[in-house]
Amino acid sequence: MSFSYIFSRLDVQQIASAFIVLFAVIDVLGSTPVFITLKQQGRPVNAWKATLISLGLLLGFFFAGDAMLRLFNVDIASFAVAGSLVIFLMSLEMILDVVIFKNMGPIKSATLIPVVFPLLAGAGSFTTLLSLRAEYATVNILIGLLLNMIFVFIVLKATEKVERIISPAAIYLLRKFFGIILLAISVRLFTANLSTLMQNLG
Repeated sequence: MSFSYIFSRLDVQQIASAFIVLFAVIDVLGSTPVFITLKQQGRPVNAWKATLISLGLLLGFFFAGDAMLRLFNVDIASFAVAGSLVIFLMSLEMILDVVIFKNMGPIKSATLIPVVFPLLAGAGSFTTLLSLRAEYATVNILIGLLLNMIFVFIVLKATEKVERIISPAAIYLLRKFFGIILLAISVRLFTANLSTLMQNLG
């Protein structure tokens, strides 16, 4: 595929649309209280690793998602339901002040679970990319995704500054509020895909 062909496919409107849709789905700003909570629990998030791993997973799923899931005999609906359960447990942690994700392994960071999956590169992001692929040119989706990942990195690096600016009481209230938001997202993701999953099983 030549550079002239790729350049001819560039569309500012498609790039903007892909960026906005992915920005809403990834919602890294809404996850900031989660990042602060993880840091306070002694489970720091490596901004570089989280961003690069998320980008790699999203790119991999964008180009080979269907084949990857078929390899493990898993469909999108099953993947989305699994992601919703992880988000549900995270929301309970934030709302009830309990610890469910006990990090007993040698790696003490929370970069992979739950930050990369399901917050940044979760079922919602994967299914959104597959949907965008059917509507927009590949180059425009990839640019929109790359811009989102740059924004994700900036937000992750700024988590400590946000923590210093916002008082502990405000962080506590934000954690409760976004815990409820995450709970609602998990319920919506679960119910939206459960019917599809049951139909597939039927």
